[in-house]
Amino acid sequence: MRHSPEWDRGRHADRRPMLLARVRIAAALRAWFAAHGFIEVETAALQISPGNETHLHAFATDLAAPGGEHERLYLRTSPEFACKKLLAAGETKIFDFARVFRNRERGALHHPEFTLLEWYQANEPYETLMDDCAALLAEAARAANTTQLSWRGREADPFTAPERLTVAEAFDRYAEIDLLATLNGNEGNRDALAKAARHAGVSFGPDENWGDIFSRVMAERIEPRLGDGRAVILCEYPITQAALARPKPGDPRVAERFELYACGVELANAFGELTDPDEQRKRFEVAMADKQRIYGERYPVDEDFLAALAAMPPSSGIALGFDRLVMLATGAQRIEQVLWSTVTDPMQDR
Repeated sequence: MRHSPEWDRGRHADRRPMLLARVRIAAALRAWFAAHGFIEVETAALQISPGNETHLHAFATDLAAPGGEHERLYLRTSPEFACKKLLAAGETKIFDFARVFRNRERGALHHPEFTLLEWYQANEPYETLMDDCAALLAEAARAANTTQLSWRGREADPFTAPERLTVAEAFDRYAEIDLLATLNGNEGNRDALAKAARHAGVSFGPDENWGDIFSRVMAERIEPRLGDGRAVILCEYPITQAALARPKPGDPRVAERFELYACGVELANAFGELTDPDEQRKRFEVAMADKQRIYGERYPVDEDFLAALAAMPPSSGIALGFDRLVMLATGAQRIEQVLWSTVTDPMQDR
């Protein structure tokens, strides 16, 4: 059955209330950032490296110089590298409504081109970002004229402070797994986690490593349980799952990383930022080796970014899926309902 085109007046009229709410939410969040001393920045979409995370996939292109030379560039998967360079340059409180691009992603909550709202603060602990998230959920709800965030029958109160739950607590609560017992220092013990995951009823392949099994438990047992009634801040990720975050003081097994969930939907990913370029390079190398093993490809490292890390002050930063926030504030069922214009899906008419 063929779907009506995006420009069909009836189809657009159905989406328009959610799109107008999107406009109001963006304005409200910009006003909040301005009131709290942030500067809005606009960073470049074309980058030398799109990011060095194992499971993120980029769109590649060629930059042609006037003389005919070609250089491989990528559409960014996040404005993170560019924003951190601005921190190194002396900015202290910045935010970016960034159009970003991720390949191999399409579904109710995923679109190849979407908006990440990222903000960064120099000389602020990452717990400050937790308070920011609580404030922005409330701002978005007020702008959308709603008292509940909702998605597919699940609801969360945007005016109640999010629950703070460590990843280890979540594994114990929802999968009966002692996660920290499967760590040897800052390395994962694959056999120990595999045994615990099997006991929890989670299936995985013989070639999957500790990180792969961790992700399966998260997807099957943890994430679907988060954010009913009120949002959840899931914090203190194992250091192996936080390539851009610094270790937690007093416990190097875990990192200063948290994710924000509401109605079972991941909304944001935050870090106490790693500023050690040597350690960052090592983590990128591990991630790219995993990408090569799993997907047969790897992305270059942005050497300029690593150099900037050495000049970057202690900072905290976060990426929030703006489209998903609008979805939850408007009750939209699919991400396309809150996008003014979408990327054509060649599969939708099959």
